[in-house]
Amino acid sequence: MAETNRPLSNRILIGLVVGVVAGVATLAVGKFSPEFLAFMRKVSTNVFDPFGQIFLRMLFFVVIPLVFASLATGVVQLGRLDRLGPLAGRTFTLFFLNMAIGVGLGLIMMNVLRPGNQLDAETKTRLLQEFGGAAQKHIASGAASPSMSFMTIVEMFMPKNLFGAVMGHNNNVIGDVLPLILFAILVGAVGTQLIEEKRKKLQDTLELVSELMTGIVHFALRLAPYAVPAMIYSVIVKIGVDILIALGVFALGCVVVMLLHLFGTMSIWLRVWTDRKPLQFFKDIRSVLVTAFSTSSSNATLPAALDCAKKTLGLRPSVAGFVLPLGTTMNMSGTALYEGCVVLFVAQVFGIDLSMSQQLTLLLLSVLSAVAVAGIPGGSLPLIAGLLVTFGIPPEGIGIVLGVDRVLDMVRTMTNVGSDVVTTVVVDAQERRAEERAGAT
Repeated sequence: MAETNRPLSNRILIGLVVGVVAGVATLAVGKFSPEFLAFMRKVSTNVFDPFGQIFLRMLFFVVIPLVFASLATGVVQLGRLDRLGPLAGRTFTLFFLNMAIGVGLGLIMMNVLRPGNQLDAETKTRLLQEFGGAAQKHIASGAASPSMSFMTIVEMFMPKNLFGAVMGHNNNVIGDVLPLILFAILVGAVGTQLIEEKRKKLQDTLELVSELMTGIVHFALRLAPYAVPAMIYSVIVKIGVDILIALGVFALGCVVVMLLHLFGTMSIWLRVWTDRKPLQFFKDIRSVLVTAFSTSSSNATLPAALDCAKKTLGLRPSVAGFVLPLGTTMNMSGTALYEGCVVLFVAQVFGIDLSMSQQLTLLLLSVLSAVAVAGIPGGSLPLIAGLLVTFGIPPEGIGIVLGVDRVLDMVRTMTNVGSDVVTTVVVDAQERRAEERAGAT
């Protein structure tokens, strides 16, 4: 689910172009005047970088409370766990499968294209020096890190000191997010067992915390049209134009794999689980996809999706009314895919190699964090920062992809919404078959 403010999106894109043009121009002038290039690098270090950090750290502020409140709220909203019927069971199974497949496709694409490897060793070294010792420490300790085992997983998710692990050991790092995710799920699960009055109070409190944190993200995003050009200019001036090539390959790869998931994976679902023809189906929901793409808002597209599901696709109102609103909040295949791609891309840029077991962990965490994404512009950024921290990658690396985030927002929202409608069709078909079998007996 991604919502956007069109003027804000336009300003960010304009800022990105300004930053890129200014950075390339500075490099061109620097070939004839090294003193000028050295001066602008100092300006970037002393002025542009701190300004960009104001924007980034406002996002980092909300990582811990937003992840906890959003995930716990999502679980509490399910109601009594023991009362979730077959409809909910089918829906949530398909949600998870949809997002897991999306992330899997994204990670395969990133491992094949490896856009972060467009940078040479010297450029990666400069990036490591620029963004601090977090990545260097991770690389240095990589060989000495313990192999993945059952006990290792227990330590990752269940440290002895929860709050110590979550809060971090000093002011310059974000704490571990994995224990926080598990704790939030446990709190939400227990919350579903409370009596209705207390459950409602808990849900209201968690939603209030989530609203407060998303409000802070709104404040941060007001700086984005100015922070984005400052950060991209600084990176280009210090690192060179190679970063733009890597970023372009990354963005193109993301678009291709999102469209592959929407029109490829979802077509297979329609063929296997329904009697509908994929080509005709996507023609029927064309207006919904266009609305999602143009507004970049799952919420804004929901009325059109509901109307299309009931009138054009002929789905039962009870199924459409349950699955689509829930999917707008939880079924985020495009967002999950994007989060996994960003983490792997930034890891490649910094020369950090994620093992297969780490990438499988990334797949699971991308699915969980996508469910918790707030429905605001840039709502996934704090959660992506948390994922980067989890794998020892400098969270400041999200500044590299921030400019193209607004463009990819439209495609991943269309993927989210299209997958929601397909999931609704599949659930409807399964419900009808289940009723036919029950009637036959």
